[in-house]
Amino acid sequence: MQKKTSVAVGISGGIDSAMTAYLLQESGYRVIGITMRTYDENIEMDKTLKSGCFGPAQKENILSASLLCRKLGIEHYIIPLQEEFRHKVIDYFCEIYIKGKTPNPCLVCNAYIKFALLPEKAHSLGLEFDYFATGHYAKIGFNNTLKRYQIRKAKDANKDQSYFLAFLSQEQLAQTLFPLGDYTKQEIKIMAIEKGFTELVERKESQDFLQSSDLEVLFKPEDFNPGEIIDMQGKVIGKHKGIINYTIGQRRNLGISGMPEPYYVLQIDAENNRIVLGPKEYLFKKKCSATDMNWVSLPAPEKKFRAKAKIRQQHSPADCIVTPINDNTIEVVFKEPQLSITPGQGLVLYLDDLLLGGGFIAFSNNEDVETKDLEGFRRGES
Repeated sequence: MQKKTSVAVGISGGIDSAMTAYLLQESGYRVIGITMRTYDENIEMDKTLKSGCFGPAQKENILSASLLCRKLGIEHYIIPLQEEFRHKVIDYFCEIYIKGKTPNPCLVCNAYIKFALLPEKAHSLGLEFDYFATGHYAKIGFNNTLKRYQIRKAKDANKDQSYFLAFLSQEQLAQTLFPLGDYTKQEIKIMAIEKGFTELVERKESQDFLQSSDLEVLFKPEDFNPGEIIDMQGKVIGKHKGIINYTIGQRRNLGISGMPEPYYVLQIDAENNRIVLGPKEYLFKKKCSATDMNWVSLPAPEKKFRAKAKIRQQHSPADCIVTPINDNTIEVVFKEPQLSITPGQGLVLYLDDLLLGGGFIAFSNNEDVETKDLEGFRRGES
């Protein structure tokens, strides 16, 4: 079998993708850089923008990526994906918000665009490469017993990005490299300085999805349907200008005043176009379900098991009991109540540093959490 020696690196213009390309070059790979063009210029945004991956500043990012590849001495190609990104990510983003949930576009983009359509379209345009690589901080390995590719957390716990990779398929993982998984962010910064990329260390990194701070740029006027804001007793305490302006746990910009204590968004009732507010204590839930499960490091389990779950990227994995309902749906009972379990967000399961799989949160509550749901913690089930 001919050895695979070429790799396309997703180049953003930042330090992580630059050092990914450098490390692969040093390992003997033939490296090319590819950058996806996703911004649809028909979507108008204000000139005052924040850091983000989707917006008019993409032109500058693409230029930075091209200059970076020139400095690395590798070829650089821009892959047009505006239409695909609009269909797979933007339409999803809007649809989930309209349903009263909170989307996570990064999870969807990685599964359907960055690790799928980007390398596929690059191949269709005549580019030849064996692997696709990105600057994600995570590790990939192959389990010979299970005959499966597995994802593990990165060496740098503070930078670990495995959460965002929970929906990658076995086919995608087989063709993917993550060189930064064995490095800390500080080690990468030192490496960049030593190799003459000091300007990248000082460059601000993108943290958000949308460069505009105003979600309205993605929605139609009719999506902003006014409705009632109610308390937990059903009393109308205000009016909202569209449920897409709210997310579970939100405290600011609620459009109410005169409450006896701070109120938070407890529920978004899309069916009745209502926002339910209440005290923070009611944001803590012990139970949720997740659908559209993608089992990464093991086949779909048939029996309940213990794990740790993250309900968003910036969340410490929490002890839980997982009960499979079917291959695509699970029920999760946490050992301790969790704050702001938000429908639409990703729920990702871990066993130590091994990412088991992930799905999208469907609902959360404290109802029906009976003694039997917590038996596994007392027995020490594994």
